[in-house]
Amino acid sequence: MTTTELWCDRCGDPVPAGTAHPGCASARALEPPRYCHHCRRRMKVQVLPVGWSAVCVEHGEIRG
Repeated sequence: MTTTELWCDRCGDPVPAGTAHPGCASARALEPPRYCHHCRRRMKVQVLPVGWSAVCVEHGEIRG
C-alpha cells in the first residue's frame, strides 16, 4: 500500500486518495463510518439521537 492509498470507512476496501466508492459515498451521507480510514480496523460505533461517535483503538475517536 502506498502512502496516498487509504481504506474506505464504510466497506474497508482500499481506496486511492481523492476517490470514493459511489455506493459507499452515498451511504456515508446517512451512516457513521464503520472502518478506520487510516488502518482498516473495525471501529466501535455508537449512534445517538444528536449524532454518532466512532472509536478506533489506534487512532482515537471521531464524532459526527
